[in-house]
Formats: sequence, C-alpha cells, structure tokens
Amino acid sequence: MPPATPKTREIDVLATSFKVSALCLALFLAGCQSNQQQPESAYQANLEMTPNKMQRPPEWLRKAPAAAATSGDIWDRVRDGYQLQSQGENTTNPRIDRQRLWYASHEAALAQSCSRGAPYLHYIVERLEERNMPLELALLPVVESSFNPNALSRSAAAGLWQFIPTTGAYFNLRQTRFYDGRRDITASTNAALDYLSKLHDMFGGDWLLALAAYNAGEGTVSRAIERNQSLGLPTDYWNLSSLPPETQDYVPKLLAVSQIVRNPAAYGLALESIPDEPYFEVVDIKQHLDLTRVAELANLDANELYRLNPAYTQRVAMDGPKHLLVPAEKAKRLVATLPTIASDAEVQWQEYRVRRGDTLRTIAKRNKVSIEQLASLNKLSSNTRLAAGRELMIPRRQSGNATTPLETIAVAEEPVVRTYKVRTGDSLWSIARANDVELADLKRWNDLGKRGLKVGETLKLHGNAVATRTTAAAVPASYTVKTAKNSKGAPTYYRVKAGDSLYQIAKRYNIGVQALQDWNPRIASALTPGQTLTLFLN
Repeated sequence: MPPATPKTREIDVLATSFKVSALCLALFLAGCQSNQQQPESAYQANLEMTPNKMQRPPEWLRKAPAAAATSGDIWDRVRDGYQLQSQGENTTNPRIDRQRLWYASHEAALAQSCSRGAPYLHYIVERLEERNMPLELALLPVVESSFNPNALSRSAAAGLWQFIPTTGAYFNLRQTRFYDGRRDITASTNAALDYLSKLHDMFGGDWLLALAAYNAGEGTVSRAIERNQSLGLPTDYWNLSSLPPETQDYVPKLLAVSQIVRNPAAYGLALESIPDEPYFEVVDIKQHLDLTRVAELANLDANELYRLNPAYTQRVAMDGPKHLLVPAEKAKRLVATLPTIASDAEVQWQEYRVRRGDTLRTIAKRNKVSIEQLASLNKLSSNTRLAAGRELMIPRRQSGNATTPLETIAVAEEPVVRTYKVRTGDSLWSIARANDVELADLKRWNDLGKRGLKVGETLKLHGNAVATRTTAAAVPASYTVKTAKNSKGAPTYYRVKAGDSLYQIAKRYNIGVQALQDWNPRIASALTPGQTLTLFLN
C-alpha cells in the first residue's frame, strides 16, 4: 500500500467526518420516531413533526441571522436567572445535542410555543425568583404542554404543568364539573413549584433528579438510584440508564430549549419580545358569572378572557376561586363596570344534587321546568336513570330584572310538617296522590325504602310541593312566615340557634349550601347565634 499523502489524509478525514455526521443525523431521526411511540408520553405540542416536511439544516450548516435578540424584556430576566447549565450543559453531551438539533430544526414551532407563553411568563418568573429557583424552570411548560393551558395528555395530565388528577388533588388543585385547578394559571403554577421544591429536597438538592422525578415519579427515580448503588455505579441523572426513555429525554429537552433561548439568533430563532411586566391582574367576583356575557358587557376580548381563565371549563366562573384574571390594562375598567353588569352576566342555571328516588320528571315538576328543558340542559334523554349524588343544572326562574334561584322547598322557622295516619287499604301511591306529594319524597321522608306500611303509623308529609300549595290555615300557628315587600320571590327569615351550621340549616330545609351562601353573601361559614338568614320560598 503506497504511503498516504497529506492530501489523501485530508480526504479521508473529511469522508469520515461526513459519515459520522450522517450517522448521527440518522440516529437522531430514528430516536424521534421511537419517542413518538411511547404509549404514555406526556402531552407534546404540535410541532409539525411531519415526515415529508423539509427540515432546516442543523445550526453548524447555516449562517446565523445578523439580527440580535431583543433586549430589555422577560427573556433577558430569564437568562440572567439560569442555574442549571453548570449541571447539565455539555457541548459534547449527545443527549442534549440531539434535542437541541430537533428544536433548532423546528424553530418556527418553538417560537410559537414561547409566544403562547407571553401572558403567563412574567407571573411564573416572579414566583420562581421568590423561591430562588432556577429560571430555566420557566421554560418547562414548553416541554410539558407547549404553553397550552388546555393541553390534555393520553394519561389525563392537564394544563401548563401537566398534572395528572391524583397529583393535582394532592396539591389542592380542585377538579369538578365546572372547574379544573390543573388548568388554573396561578394555582397550577404554584402547585408545580411546590412539587418541584419538594422533589429538590427529596433528592438532595439535585435539580436534574428533581426534574426526572417530576416526569416519571419519585418512586421510579428512587428505584433507578438504588439499582445503580447496588451495581456500584454513579447515581447522578446522566448515569441512570434504567429510567424510562421519555424521562431520559426529558431533562435534555429542557436544557436544549434553555440553551436555544439563551442565544436564539444562533439557531435562526426570532423570539417575540415580551415586556417584563405583569400581563394580568386579579379581579374579585361574588356571583357565578358567564364569561361570555362578562366579555360582552364589559367590552373585553372573549378569547383573551378564556385564555387567562381556562380552569373554568364550562366558561362559567363556578367552583373555583372567586376571582377572574383580566389583562392588566383592562382590570380597572372591569372593576368599575362589574357592579352594573353582574346581574346580567350571572349564570341562568344552578346546580342540583340528585337524591335517592329522584327522576327527571320529579325534579322538573318540583322546580317548575319542563322535562325537555332539564334533559336538554344536561344532555340527557328523557328516560335517563339518575344516580344519587349526581349533579344536574337547573334553569333559574326570572323575576323582573333579577334572577331567582329555584329551590325545592318553602322554608319557615322550622320545616313545615304535616302528618298522616295510615288507614286500612292505604298504599304509598294513594297517600302520595291524595296529599299532592311525590312518591319518592314520601318514601324518603319516612325511610320506607325497604319496608311496607303499617296501619296506624304516622307518616311525615313535609316540604316540596305540598308546602308551597298549602293554605295559610293549614300551616300550624307555631310556624311563622315573615314576608318582605320588595324582594325576589317570597323571603323567609331564619334566626340562627346555638350549634347551627350552614350545612345543618341547608339540610334541614332541603336546600343547597351554595344557595344559602348566595342569598346571604355577607355571612361567614362560622355562624353566630342570633344572626338572621334570608331564605327564599318558591
């Protein structure tokens, strides 16, 4: 073999370099495909991962744009607060390089994700700085949800920070039919930082292990550490080879995104300038408000209001904190307008919890609405069987310009109760019909679910339809009903006794605690004997 000349050696080196680059790119693309096949992967943003899409060449094969990144905005503040780079940044780390190459090849989608976070970033950065936490964590929603507060994964993780239901509940993120705290911008952010802080302490102050545990769970990371310990291997994040593939990519993704954000121009990325100032303010509310009506009456952008308050899943401010997030420049206007628009923006229905024996017919009759209206509002068929404890929406009845809640029973100082003595030949059906009460109510009042009638026994006939149709002469004199003149409906006043609670009073009169609070907005949950409460008759 002839000796190699300098020129042939140079050709060999270039050829080898080209083969290595091609191999790395092939491995990277194969890795991207395998990552997409993970069955329980966290929500991933739609970054346009189309096989036929032309990918931009990697950064070292294209000239960086001349325009410099905008200074003096939230991005500068984020960069100044970096703490993780010394733990994870390594220009020869192939796991970070692979993720950085992927994001750099999808720079338009990455820029869109960062732009989507504009309303939320200042709040997140403020909370991180208060806790002296790494500001790279402000970019974690890019990896988790692409800053989409409505993101929902296949494993039911939701929101910017992708809490699964059980973890969300553990961190007091309430989840009901109308409100999902995992989508609440402020509540979920504070819960995520609480969780990350807890994991940071649990894993000896190692943020990379804490992040791995945020993705895979503390048990998974602890077992991986124990395995390495038993084999005499290092237990830092980079050496935990038994972690799930998704978790092995999770920290490199965050570090890759933070490196690109630190110098976006070098990757052909133009980040939208985001002012380093609060985007939203908190406006307190008292009523259950329809967000669409609030936006319409207060001249706000409805989509912007939804984007700041995504936790109200039905676009109704119910079950959550009694406030709305509103763009800062419009908050004062809403505060000034709210007293005049609140009654018009209040929801036109209320909640009703199904009781044992209830049917759509009995509930509709009791609340003076049609079965069709009730079924349509709750997306049910007219013959649907209702389980006790289920919550339904019931239309409110209009009274003049005000909205009157529909309740199930007229109330007085004590529940209005009549009695009936069972005679020979009586049946539950005949007694219910003769006394104009529902059969299910009659069974419930007298606990007759599993036993029959006995001749001579006394049955209770109180509440509901019979109370509202009883004449004044039929009401015992001991039950005083005081009626005010200018009121929404027929109010009754109840004087609180020692030992009373809102729950006990509501249960006594067969009304909802929420309705009782709505009628008496100034009362505290701890009642004082002698207080007077207002309750409304049908």
